[in-house]
Amino acid sequence: MTSILQALSCADDYDPNSLPVDRARELILGLLQPVVGHERVFVRQALDRVLSDDVISPIDVPAHDNSAMDGWALRFDDLAASGETRLKNIGTAFAGRAFAGTVGAGETVRIMTGAVLPAGVDCVVVQEVSRVDGDAVIVPPGQRRGQNTRRAGEDLQAGKPAIPAGRKLRPAEIGIVASLGLGEVSVRRRVRVALFSTGDELCSIGQPLTEGAVYDSNRYTLWGMLTRLGCEVIDMGVVKDDPAALEAAFREAAACADAIITSGGVSVGEADFIKQLMAQLGEVAFWKIAMKPGRPMAFGRIEPDGPDKPGAWLFGLPGNPVAVMVTFYQFVQPAILRLAGIDPVKPVPAFPARCTVAMKKGRGRTEFQRGILFRENGEWCVRPTGAQGSGVLRSMADADCFIVLEHEREKVGAGDTVMVQLMNGLV
Repeated sequence: MTSILQALSCADDYDPNSLPVDRARELILGLLQPVVGHERVFVRQALDRVLSDDVISPIDVPAHDNSAMDGWALRFDDLAASGETRLKNIGTAFAGRAFAGTVGAGETVRIMTGAVLPAGVDCVVVQEVSRVDGDAVIVPPGQRRGQNTRRAGEDLQAGKPAIPAGRKLRPAEIGIVASLGLGEVSVRRRVRVALFSTGDELCSIGQPLTEGAVYDSNRYTLWGMLTRLGCEVIDMGVVKDDPAALEAAFREAAACADAIITSGGVSVGEADFIKQLMAQLGEVAFWKIAMKPGRPMAFGRIEPDGPDKPGAWLFGLPGNPVAVMVTFYQFVQPAILRLAGIDPVKPVPAFPARCTVAMKKGRGRTEFQRGILFRENGEWCVRPTGAQGSGVLRSMADADCFIVLEHEREKVGAGDTVMVQLMNGLV
């Protein structure tokens, strides 16, 4: 496999010591390819899975020309150029039970939504504008040829792709598959992600806290975010700050997973040791991002034992809980989508809102403040959740958006416009 350092060395603005957020995300996505492997699953098991092959329509949808409205089916050429037209009612066409006769000159058929259009009919007049007089129907002027009709194959055509490969199967796509009469689809296998936390101070749930220890929440947060993405999660627990234990964990993870996510162990005081270990086992492309929170973040690849194996992509996230979530959503999530075969991976949209309070900001880094969005005087406004420390996980729990303060931006005044990313688009 080509060295990732060689691939990045010729990239513009590549600085492993401090990459801008957008550039780091771009470089990561440029290195990744979808995982190999697929499986056939039943339609109801395919929700949120990624198509590995185009779904080819075996039929036209709709299968027949049909009515889009309740009304009267007729031949447009029978209508008067001006004034009303009187037509004879000769029957009814129901959805699922077509009219058996032929509509001749001066005749019409009562038709229901979805019913097959009788031969020769090319116009449906809605019932609300027409009048019935005995066995006659009075049609007003102003009708158009083809109005209120749906043509065979108008939605999907037999032999052509109905859903392209690389599409995530949402409820609408599940409905399309069902409308084709297909019981199974081919989807990419799930991305396998191994995760573990590092640190002698971490304590697992169910154990009493010793002096200076904290409960490990990051693995649970990461499990939730990865599960939302449909990953197969391999939780390797807590690994102590011991070189041999960390090396064994990295080797085990690389042998069974497509990606490895760690939390902790990449801050300034520990970075040299961790970088050295990662470099020994593979490659580290970069380890610092010009952002807050989440500046110390490593990205690279760990090679497993044995030749001709792809290894696993490595995301070394910070230890602080908020920094873990911010770096995950900004870098790991789009990377997982790329590995899952989503095509294309789209950036999370941001839109402007008025910030109701002043905020401090220094140039040279992108900041992701946690915010609460609300409406005031007819416009979208936003305010921070409160304390914005990278260890204040409640700031994420209370937030419904990120306030994104751009790389070159300085302080924000009350009333200034800021860009906002809805967390609904992330979580």
